[in-house]
Amino acid sequence: MTKYHELNATANKDRKRVGRGISSGYGKTAGRGTKGQRARTGKKLGATFMGGQLPLVQGTPKLRGFKSKRVPAQVVYADQLNDLKGAKVDAFVLYEAGLIITPYHLVKVIGRGELTSKATVELSGMSASVVAQLEKNGGKFVKTAVPLLPSSKTPEDKPEKAEKAK
Repeated sequence: MTKYHELNATANKDRKRVGRGISSGYGKTAGRGTKGQRARTGKKLGATFMGGQLPLVQGTPKLRGFKSKRVPAQVVYADQLNDLKGAKVDAFVLYEAGLIITPYHLVKVIGRGELTSKATVELSGMSASVVAQLEKNGGKFVKTAVPLLPSSKTPEDKPEKAEKAK
């Protein structure tokens, strides 16, 4: 059995040279057959052409409407906040508790179950019913911006560049 690296195949095949005489095998009609629309020069037929009848592509239903590219917010339920320890709840606390995938994206708390904890919640969104439950328990909701990803550049790199510029 020959191995893949021992094959004697060329990487690039030579292109077919049609219409170069009878002995070439592609002379006279140049591989187009005899007569008919596909044998003629000039207008090319598209891949979806079906002999003049309504093409299959035109007959198939198209996707209507609009598809949003915005990534939806990460959802945390109100009863999940009861298990968290501490007076302050933010995206990093939820991330460490395993309730969200990343702290650097929108997080919204929505109602499910009963919220009994008394905490200061600093997130990008919270439903009105959960805010009411939180305030009834003596807690507070502070709407904050989504934290930015930390820079990949280390703080040590920046002073060196400033010194070189001088």
